[in-house]
Amino acid sequence: MNKQYARGEEVNHMTRMQACRRIAVFTLLSLCLTAVTSFAQSTVYAPYKKKTLIAHRGASGYAPEHTLEAYRLALAQGADFVEPDLQITKDGILICLHDLTLERTTNVAQVFPDRATLEGQEKHWYASDFTLAEVRRLDAGSWFDPKFKGAKVPTFQEMIDLVRGRAGLYPETKAPEVYGSRGFDMEKLLLAELKKNHLDEPGADKKTPIIIQSFSPASLRKMAVELKTRLPLVLLVDNEMKDEWLSAEGMKKAKQFAIGIGPAKNLVDGRPELVKLAHDAGLSVTIYTVRSKIPGRFRTAREEMDYFLNILGVDAVFTDNPDQFPGGKSAAVK
Repeated sequence: MNKQYARGEEVNHMTRMQACRRIAVFTLLSLCLTAVTSFAQSTVYAPYKKKTLIAHRGASGYAPEHTLEAYRLALAQGADFVEPDLQITKDGILICLHDLTLERTTNVAQVFPDRATLEGQEKHWYASDFTLAEVRRLDAGSWFDPKFKGAKVPTFQEMIDLVRGRAGLYPETKAPEVYGSRGFDMEKLLLAELKKNHLDEPGADKKTPIIIQSFSPASLRKMAVELKTRLPLVLLVDNEMKDEWLSAEGMKKAKQFAIGIGPAKNLVDGRPELVKLAHDAGLSVTIYTVRSKIPGRFRTAREEMDYFLNILGVDAVFTDNPDQFPGGKSAAVK
């Protein structure tokens, strides 16, 4: 009995030791998980407070880009920010349109066949050659899907009225130098529109944060230095700009007028060191553009966004498919 009792005590002792080890390991893992979570949260860089979803031209994978229909759907799909690209009409009104010209996304060639500018063998209908009243006559939906027939090119003010209080605004100054050559000051127009809506200061409307983006360093410098905006600015970077801006020296230069960089996703893919370089310079990283309709090595847009956000550590993503944002809100109707 004594030997059996001793063996029993030994077994009980071993069981207690194993239990203690399990508790210790569990506690250590919990602490590590908490630390990793805290670290991940702390490394989301300004102007963001969390991993951020930006609806590229609205929910443009499911509705015609830069229409109120696309913006409404982006809101329904949980976008943190909605992006309007900005162009200027002949009478000086900011409108939401990606291209300098109207022919790709409207029926301008049918409505105004004799108003084109001939460039070589190509005809182009520049937005700045048409008044707002003329632009409103155009159908901006049928090119995408006949069910959107009658959709209009919205003004920036109409976009603000729709999105305000429901998401942030992420306007882009498109080709500001071209408009400058045509007698327009896009930067002043944009900041004046935001001021009119009491959105020209950081935090002015907590439900509607503003971030301004551009491929033009000169445009961003002008707003930061000459016009003295305190709104956060993001420098977009394409393949032609990468050598100048995606280096330690380039990022140091960008930091003088911008709070973040927005590189094309191919420039970041497989390069976590580039994200670290930007973060070390105090710059957030926003990549563009994740699109489910463009096939690639990822099975879904959700998988691709997860890779960039959680593996490479970027801070925000432009996407045509807001409903596929990892952990985000999705809409039942597309």
